[in-house]
Amino acid sequence: MSSRRLRPTVVASGLALSLLAACTRGAPPQPPVEAAAPAPDATGRTASPAVVSDGPPRLFRNARIMTAAGDILERADLLVVGGRISAVGPGLKAPDGAVVVDATGKTITPGVIDTHSHIGVYAAPGLNGHSDGNEASAPNTAYARAEDAYWPQDPQIDRARAGGVTTAQILPGSANLIGGRSVTVRFLPDARSVADVKFPGAPYGLKMACGENPKRVYGDKSGGPKTRMGNAAGYRDAFQKAKEYERTWSKYHKDHADWEKNKDKPAPAGKDGQPGKPPDEPQPPARDFGLETLGLVLKGEILVHNHCYRADEMSQMLDLAAAYGFKIRSFHHAVEAYKIADRLVAADTAASIWADWWGFKAEAFDGILENAALLHAAGGRPIIHSDSPTGIQRLNQEAAKAMHAGRRIGVKISDNDALRWFTANAAWALGIDHEVGTLEPGKRADVVVWSGDPFSVYTRAEQVYIDGEPVYLRGTREPGTDFELGYNPGAAPPAAVPPVPSTMSAAH
Repeated sequence: MSSRRLRPTVVASGLALSLLAACTRGAPPQPPVEAAAPAPDATGRTASPAVVSDGPPRLFRNARIMTAAGDILERADLLVVGGRISAVGPGLKAPDGAVVVDATGKTITPGVIDTHSHIGVYAAPGLNGHSDGNEASAPNTAYARAEDAYWPQDPQIDRARAGGVTTAQILPGSANLIGGRSVTVRFLPDARSVADVKFPGAPYGLKMACGENPKRVYGDKSGGPKTRMGNAAGYRDAFQKAKEYERTWSKYHKDHADWEKNKDKPAPAGKDGQPGKPPDEPQPPARDFGLETLGLVLKGEILVHNHCYRADEMSQMLDLAAAYGFKIRSFHHAVEAYKIADRLVAADTAASIWADWWGFKAEAFDGILENAALLHAAGGRPIIHSDSPTGIQRLNQEAAKAMHAGRRIGVKISDNDALRWFTANAAWALGIDHEVGTLEPGKRADVVVWSGDPFSVYTRAEQVYIDGEPVYLRGTREPGTDFELGYNPGAAPPAAVPPVPSTMSAAH
């Protein structure tokens, strides 16, 4: 398929779908290092295509541009060439053949990034047949991968895109101590498989969960864990086995290199004077996909995202990571991050949190509205995430709530700071900040044109672009799925929404 064409379908708006919440509540890309096993998909990153977009240049003119890189420009322009940002500033000249977008009175920001979503693995409608987020068959399912369950036609994706979301991390759920690999996807319309939407060059993540969920799910099952002691023992056991697995493969690689060097040399003669037998080629160890994933964590090729609420447990997980030589990229939910802000800063670990969601179980009871602001004041990386198919539609408003809560207690938070909570900081947590998250020359042109101030409840995302190509235009180009037909019989017929051709590269 050489280009994308958005199919007009009816978009439901009157009847809410049954939605599943996912977690149980109660620099340029680097070449992959040698993997634990010599196999094509052992790497911790996906391949990056050379072509970003073959569409025409696009010039957004006369907008308020919030770059998330420190600058907020009034009445400025943004030029996109080849799917990447070419220039940002006032009075830019439109190249020959450019599409000019009049953004007078609008605000432009980077595309919204959600670090914690289960859209596509807990798809709508909320049926058992769509429940694919938790492989709750063992406490450690490091071998599982969210991409194997991701359904890119989930109607919830259309809602998220209408809220300005261009990129999201899709995670396994939190039933397990180690739930498996996450995958970072782009919310492109008309995708037919996860391969169509995986973010090029993005590292995989590893979903871990501490606290109540694993011990509740496995407490009545043989082997547990039943307690937080059992949780901690399970992490130590998993990473100890991963280190031993890595040692086994390191020995194999050394032995094989020695064999390659010596295989053509004449073997020493035996005691009887007869030529000796050449050495046998060393055989690789048995491959274990779960230990392979954990081995890539130990090498820093897969980023750890840890569902964890309490300050004491986050501290313990930081100690565990230090003991085994890996980093935790982001704690998720982290309602007590404010209590250990200094430790998070020292460990260079982000906190992906809600603005005001707390109290729904014991470990979530000590949340405060100022959580993000206090982490920001300490020099940390707060991120506003959703973990919700409805919350993902308004991450800009969630960030606004957290920003104003901090300002009320005297924390200095600029609009640019708060914008980074759902753009640049999120991109860093996913290992893609060299490509997206800010509006700077050279980066992918993931862009949202808002009707006004993105921190206002009255503002809506009017236009959404990925690699400079439109994926959502409010009122004229609102991609939907056939799975919603009939939900809103009063909607305009499909013919009233004309298809708009797209030149977005099929390499995505």
